[in-house]
Amino acid sequence: MRRPEAWHAALDRLQRQTRPHALASVVGVAGSTPREPGAKMVITEDGVHDTLGGGTFEWQVIEAAREALAAGQSGTQLEAFPLGGRSGQCCGGYVHVLIELFAGAEMTVALFGAGHVGQVLVEVLAPLPWRILWFDSREDAFPDGGGDRERLHHRRFVMGPEGPDVAAAVASLPPGCHALVMTHDHAEDRALVDALLRRGDCASLGLIGSDSKWASFRRRLADAGHGEAALSTVRCPIGVPGAHGKRPYEIALAVAAELLTLKPEAERADRRGVTPEALRETFSPSRN
Repeated sequence: MRRPEAWHAALDRLQRQTRPHALASVVGVAGSTPREPGAKMVITEDGVHDTLGGGTFEWQVIEAAREALAAGQSGTQLEAFPLGGRSGQCCGGYVHVLIELFAGAEMTVALFGAGHVGQVLVEVLAPLPWRILWFDSREDAFPDGGGDRERLHHRRFVMGPEGPDVAAAVASLPPGCHALVMTHDHAEDRALVDALLRRGDCASLGLIGSDSKWASFRRRLADAGHGEAALSTVRCPIGVPGAHGKRPYEIALAVAAELLTLKPEAERADRRGVTPEALRETFSPSRN
């Protein structure tokens, strides 16, 4: 029989996996309550870890957390639960619960190419709460695993009679991902950019290379039917403007910096958390 997972173990695992979850903590109580301040519980869409004391009160906390997660919310919210009335419990006390919401991976990066720059870029991005889908057509392209790799997914192209099945790889991507094309082969790069443009739902699309490489690609992609509006969305060369250098680390750092500028506006918004007034109300001596 599997042992229940403690809240701190579940929190560590879910943080590393960047799965949506919430941490619910009892921060204030009054009267008779099932748990004391400091009690914690981790909540996901399909599970709970640890307990705030059970009963209807706990289910109300779980429901509030799951509703917020389903709406894609992140940040903190302070909820008050009287243990009578709506809770159906007879403790007669009052509980304040701080719910910290973690929406999961901030963004998904589809990285095509496991060459020198690709391998360094993966290392640079490793500490960030981003999901990385890493593709290559070569059997031995990916380095040995190690470290924090739970957010990193290696995917080999399916090989067809004419080479890598680029269309299948692109079709497997989730909508709204940030695509970076930097394979070892120019023909593969061009086929990927073509397929990604035809799909049309990437949050961004970057191609490694020089201005002359993009000029050549642009002509051939235009001949393949792509319009000016679509072609203008491709970033090539990639990397934050003003960054110079051709070493793999220099390129990787420039690309990572550029990706930071492409984060969704909601992720860059100023979050101030629970208001001072709410905190004063919760922790006022008259409440205990």
